[in-house]
Amino acid sequence: MRANTGSAKLFLSFVFILTVSILCAAFFGCDQPSLIESNPGESDPKIQTSDLMRGINPSPAAAVELDDRFRTAAANFSLDLFRASLSNKENSLISPASVLLALAMAANGADGNTLTQMERVIGGGMSIAELNAYLYSFVNGLASRPKESLDISNSIWFRNFGFTPNRGFLQTNADYFGADAFAAPFDNQTVNDINTWISEATDGLIKQMLDKIPEEAVLYLINTVLFDAEWKYIYEDGNISSGEFTNHNNQTQTAEFMRSSESLYIQGNGATGFIKPYYSGRYSFAAILPDNNIFDFIAALSGEDFLNLVRDAQPDRVRAALPKFDYEYEVLMNDALKSMGMEDAFCEETADLSRMGNWIYGDLFISNVMHKAKIAVDVRGTKAGAATVVEVSGPTSAPPPPRYVTLDRPFVFAIIDNTSNLPLFIGTLLSVP
Repeated sequence: MRANTGSAKLFLSFVFILTVSILCAAFFGCDQPSLIESNPGESDPKIQTSDLMRGINPSPAAAVELDDRFRTAAANFSLDLFRASLSNKENSLISPASVLLALAMAANGADGNTLTQMERVIGGGMSIAELNAYLYSFVNGLASRPKESLDISNSIWFRNFGFTPNRGFLQTNADYFGADAFAAPFDNQTVNDINTWISEATDGLIKQMLDKIPEEAVLYLINTVLFDAEWKYIYEDGNISSGEFTNHNNQTQTAEFMRSSESLYIQGNGATGFIKPYYSGRYSFAAILPDNNIFDFIAALSGEDFLNLVRDAQPDRVRAALPKFDYEYEVLMNDALKSMGMEDAFCEETADLSRMGNWIYGDLFISNVMHKAKIAVDVRGTKAGAATVVEVSGPTSAPPPPRYVTLDRPFVFAIIDNTSNLPLFIGTLLSVP
């Protein structure tokens, strides 16, 4: 089910090229959008699955005090992932929080060196148990505000033949991330179901993540993030004017600029910028403008640098001009995560995802980490959505050839009681009447 207004929220980091690096911390909600099984007679049947969570009830996790260790680890992951997935040809946008949540769920099913690498990449070396606790505590420290919503959805989808999920894996992800788990046939209907689930969870911003399900796919771990907030001070018509924007190819473009007076000024690390609050002041938009080449700036910016830039923003009068923009970005995270040190999980020979469950044909590995994000910034505020799909696969085996029985000679038949297996009727067919 989708996180309700009063539900815990997820730490969210948005990273924008040119005007913004990462948008405020706000991670993880614990409730999920409902998966509705179709009933006979429904005019518009929705997602059809088998719920694997029966008998698994989320238990309250132990809270821990958040500290700089957690904040630095999360920020470093965000910046490292942004650098590794950055495009130098088009606008880039990712939700590191969405990727982190999906990978944290996957890490709860990893073991051995695979788990060690994942802990190093997504948690800065802390154990997955520690990271679970930090994230759970951070979620429960967040609250919803008027005209600001942050909806988080998590789910795990299993192939309904050949895979036996580990109940502990499901329980841990239910306890810390509120993730539901569902068995599905992994056919064209499941493709539609997963895309529908993602679309509903992101209010239609992310409409499609899967075109098809490969034969070797065994399970999917899915996270979505939806952020929707109004500015504290909405732009009036008199604050909008046309201007020129010089793009990364040094070409001049015409853009609509939203002009305002802000009160927090960013300066340092070869950049200036401002922080613009949303309605309640719980979330803000951080815009960071490098003095020189943006790619050189991003290459040198660490997570700790980013935290310091935002934390050290000084009260000052800022005449700000922000262009309206609206775009979508899609990226396959495999190479980015491998370059960050998470190599074993993607290799069929080295991956150890044994704590997820048992696949009858062999060992599991991560085949793809797919990510898509979309954002719209206009006079009223910001709406942004992201989805991350971790595809877990395994070796395949051709199904055994079918057996053929052709009743083309005399045979015995019976009508039996299924409880006792006793025949209620029994007979032979010696010839066709």
